[in-house]
Amino acid sequence: MAIDTLGFLELNSIAKGIEAVDFMLKAADCQLISAKASCPGKYYIIISGRVDSVERSIEEGTRIGGMHVVGKLTIPRIDPKVITAISMTHVPDNMSAVGAIEYYSAAGSIIAADFAVKAADVDLISLQLGTGIAGKSFVVLTGDVDSVRAAVDAGVEGAKEEAMIINHIVLPNPRPELVNSLVF
Repeated sequence: MAIDTLGFLELNSIAKGIEAVDFMLKAADCQLISAKASCPGKYYIIISGRVDSVERSIEEGTRIGGMHVVGKLTIPRIDPKVITAISMTHVPDNMSAVGAIEYYSAAGSIIAADFAVKAADVDLISLQLGTGIAGKSFVVLTGDVDSVRAAVDAGVEGAKEEAMIINHIVLPNPRPELVNSLVF
């Protein structure tokens, strides 16, 4: 299965979210990246696969979720670094700068991360989607200072129509203790 598209569905009912996952996975050939309850009482579903399969699964999840769907997103040609960052954290060897972009929604950080890694030569350290942080989300990336600035600017610009940003930063020469604290 070609994994080139990411699908994201956000519901405000955990039970309905669990039901939606089952129907989504039965509707089309997709890979489940994550399905979990989050703050504040939301349920996030992230899938990947071919564009047509992801679109079909998101449509089915939207149908099942009904009035409980609060957001949905399909990103064709997603950069594989984004899927890796959602699944786990990654600490690259060379970190001459760290950038962070923070949103009120999980979708904002997913979109920003994809724009950021496509715009500049950066690595994603983590992509945190709402769990334990009151439904907020953030993406943390690293690389050389100019690349991190370009990536953060691209992420902010790319997600501005879809999500409400809280803040963004670029830190040149971060202390190792700070970097270690970002990996959780």
